[in-house]
Amino acid sequence: MTVSSAPSEAPIHQHVFLGEAHAQSERKTWAVIWLCGAMMCAEIAGGLLFGSIALVADGLHMSTHAGALLLAALAYTYARKHAANPNFTFGTGKFGDLAGFTSAIVLAMIAVLIGYESVTRILAPIQIHFAEAIPIACVGLAVNIASAWLLSSGGHHHGHSHGGHGEHDEAHTLPTPAGDLILEVFEEGVPPRFRLRAAAGPAPAADVALITTTRADGARQDFPLVARGEYLESVAEIPEPHAFSAQLRIGTETYTTVFEEHDHGNGAAGRDNNMRAAIIHVLADAAVSVLVIIGLLLARTFGWLWMDPLAGIIGACVIASWSFGLIRDTGAILLDRIPDSRLAHDVRKLIESDGSRLADLHLWRLGPGHLGAIVSVCAKDGRNAEYYRAKLARFRSLSHVTIEIHRSAIAVPPRP
Repeated sequence: MTVSSAPSEAPIHQHVFLGEAHAQSERKTWAVIWLCGAMMCAEIAGGLLFGSIALVADGLHMSTHAGALLLAALAYTYARKHAANPNFTFGTGKFGDLAGFTSAIVLAMIAVLIGYESVTRILAPIQIHFAEAIPIACVGLAVNIASAWLLSSGGHHHGHSHGGHGEHDEAHTLPTPAGDLILEVFEEGVPPRFRLRAAAGPAPAADVALITTTRADGARQDFPLVARGEYLESVAEIPEPHAFSAQLRIGTETYTTVFEEHDHGNGAAGRDNNMRAAIIHVLADAAVSVLVIIGLLLARTFGWLWMDPLAGIIGACVIASWSFGLIRDTGAILLDRIPDSRLAHDVRKLIESDGSRLADLHLWRLGPGHLGAIVSVCAKDGRNAEYYRAKLARFRSLSHVTIEIHRSAIAVPPRP
């Protein structure tokens, strides 16, 4: 038997799963489009006025650059305008990932085109007008640097870290007559344990130090410490969750502090791939400009005409590499791949910490910084869905959670 997680009066769920900096990113993208558009018009007009085909060509190239950014801007605008549209079951947070995937395909096509053109010029060299080509490449580089600065300033687009496993809580400083001591929960690459060290000087002797934790339900646990060189470490692992008061006893003195575990984000799952795609477009163009300038200078100075197409081939490889990474990441999101395996591990560990059994877990990304989860639990001692919902509340990235409670004994597949 499966019990629904909805209470007698189910709350109305809002399915707005846009990134925190969505509005800011939308404004910045439109600003860069206007900059590129103005540069494009100036180059085309100047080229026609002064008879420079190279200037016209660079202006047309700038139009493709503006077009790619327009895709990102329209995705931001559409997602915002339709964020509350009930026809989108889980909101419009994935529009940015769809735009990022499309931009990655465009980048791959550009890389192929640049590579083809470069190989053609190696096989059949053409005359290079250095006096025009080098200044145009420099102007293009300046525009790309300005665009990258506008897009990347004032925001965070790559997420931060994982909640729980793989991180450690903030260090707690405990003033003592012998000097400050630093107590922390450490779990970077190891099971979670207490570590105690002195801010300056040697750590206290292990045989006179003991940590006792007290949780909200009154459960207490002692953690004897052993010496590990410059710090002391608890012998026993600390069970989840890491939320408790900790009493440190050194001899006859007692020092108390409180640990409150938080979810600090979800790494790549919190990344704005739409902004990432826009920045990659700009950086790719800038990288090609730098390589072209270097190739042109060497070709003009030493007569190495092959340096110009060689720079194009290197630029094509760089763009292709960035494109592959963007296709891989956005494609995984569009196919609802688990965005954070460490968070999935944390959810399982937290649910099963009281003897319950996690029968099934679906975890997927709804938008930048927002994850959805369907949690199927073989509950212990008649605990209801709200009990598990409260336990999962520490994962702030879980924006939409559905909990199923199984009361009767069911066959649960073995854990991998």
